[in-house]
Amino acid sequence: MAVKHSKRYRKAAESHDRINPFSVEQAVAFVKERASAKFDETVDLAIKLNIDAKQADQLVRGSLSLPHGIGKSMRVVAFAEGELAGAAKAAGAVEVGGQDLADKIAGGWMEFDVAVAHPSMMRFVGKLGKVLGPKGLMPSPKSGTVTDKVAEAVSEFAAGKLEFRNDKEGNVHMVVGKVSFDQARLVENIQAAVQHIKSIRPQAVRGEYIAGVHISSTMGPGVNVSFQAEPAASA
Repeated sequence: MAVKHSKRYRKAAESHDRINPFSVEQAVAFVKERASAKFDETVDLAIKLNIDAKQADQLVRGSLSLPHGIGKSMRVVAFAEGELAGAAKAAGAVEVGGQDLADKIAGGWMEFDVAVAHPSMMRFVGKLGKVLGPKGLMPSPKSGTVTDKVAEAVSEFAAGKLEFRNDKEGNVHMVVGKVSFDQARLVENIQAAVQHIKSIRPQAVRGEYIAGVHISSTMGPGVNVSFQAEPAASA
């Protein structure tokens, strides 16, 4: 079944070259000029990777803070007890706890964007795999959300630090700002995000790693962005 787009989307897509990639600066200008919603649209980055998402040694996952933030604060919960719990609350966690917090989440409460946990709390968090896993909210050492420095992690994620992980098709999606950001800030955020993904290339990946980069606003069409290809890994 063909996808039906809104009149706003079709108008924004007019004169859009879907084949030839734009420079980062051109792509950002295109997205900003065609963002016509009445709200401050989010700018999204999609990176297509030549990885086999079924192979554990080719998965791409982590976290990063962009140079200019993402234009929104994040709701963070922290699995911690004692002094660590107090510090996490002071750092901005919306909820803090151990078994009680796990029970609340298991009961259906999901009013948060990031979950941070002290390693000692994984005995509670581990039971939430079927709840948090499908939503990409399961704490993990690789993403920096399982850490001894709980309060520091809460502060960073509350300020907009991003978690990311490839989907089953090998794509990585992340927010890189708002259309209200000036062009230079968006360009720098996009460049930093792509460079970070390049820097964590799995050793098991052979050939070209990044197959494509696109950006879009919440209500707008995707734009193909040109990035200089990195040397392919030898077989």
